[in-house]
Amino acid sequence: MCVQKQKYRFRAGNPKSNLWAPALKRRGPRLGSVMTSDSHMRSDNLSDDDYPAYTMGRAAEMLGTTPTFLRSLGEAKLIQAQRSEGGHRRYSRYQLRLAARVRELVDQGTALEAACRIIILEDQLAEAQRLNEKLREQK
Repeated sequence: MCVQKQKYRFRAGNPKSNLWAPALKRRGPRLGSVMTSDSHMRSDNLSDDDYPAYTMGRAAEMLGTTPTFLRSLGEAKLIQAQRSEGGHRRYSRYQLRLAARVRELVDQGTALEAACRIIILEDQLAEAQRLNEKLREQK
């Protein structure tokens, strides 16, 4: 919960409570909420690499980075995070693997834009090699 400026409101009813307690405002969805109300967390979503299961904070924690790093990957057009109903960024396992690869390159001294381009080219090369192998098997 985030506490905005100390706005106080009168709380009547409980004689033991502080009558002038700060008013708390909740921002965003509750913990554990999912993308849409009709797509509840199912077991098939847990095994899906493209399911946006991780919040920005959790994704940054898992990668050992900051949320700013993940936002910069979005600005570089490498990762397009999906949004929850509340507008919060959500990341899939596939996106986190891409971000981890970029982080390794950035940690080695590569510029962020160059690291993103390297990752894109590596993936394109791997896909082309996979297609070539598939065509060879068909002959």
